[in-house]
Amino acid sequence: MLQSLVRIFSKLGDQASRYESVVRWAKPVAHIAAALEPDEDKTSETVEWEMTQVLNWLKQTYTEEDDSVMVHNVTNDSRGFWKGLFTCYDHYFVPRTNNDLEQFFRRTKACHRRITGLRNWNTYIIRNGEMIVLVDDALRQKHVISRLRTVSYETYAQRKARWSERLSESVQRRRFNRNPLTFLQQLEAQWDQVTVVR
Repeated sequence: MLQSLVRIFSKLGDQASRYESVVRWAKPVAHIAAALEPDEDKTSETVEWEMTQVLNWLKQTYTEEDDSVMVHNVTNDSRGFWKGLFTCYDHYFVPRTNNDLEQFFRRTKACHRRITGLRNWNTYIIRNGEMIVLVDDALRQKHVISRLRTVSYETYAQRKARWSERLSESVQRRRFNRNPLTFLQQLEAQWDQVTVVR
């Protein structure tokens, strides 16, 4: 037993440099976590400014050769997620963390499964568009009715037309896959009705 403990503790000396790096790298991670921590008075602009300051500080402070991998990873990951990283501060209903997002999708899938009885929801999303996953969550949001009342009918009609046009290709593909002969006959009938003006 004592020999095992001695063997374990003797290996700690070999890991001292790695441990020092981990301790050194924990500081910027703590600063990033503090900058991204939600608060009532935080907006996307203030958090984006804080993150920019933290990243600039990180690049100026961690200039040793051993730090280059950490600085590169943090800046690349931040740049990759930058566009959507701050949305949750302006819109409370957007899931903030990965766990929140997974729970959101799990609730949405469970609701879809209860409604349709189908386990796979891919066709549901293809048929209705990817924004359909937000509908159930939108119904639970505060002031949703008053927010919807502010949208004019003209704006709604324009958006609906754009959305229908966007989904039309997948709708036609699904109709063709379901019954190709009927789809082609309907298409030919539509073409027959078109008169060519010369």
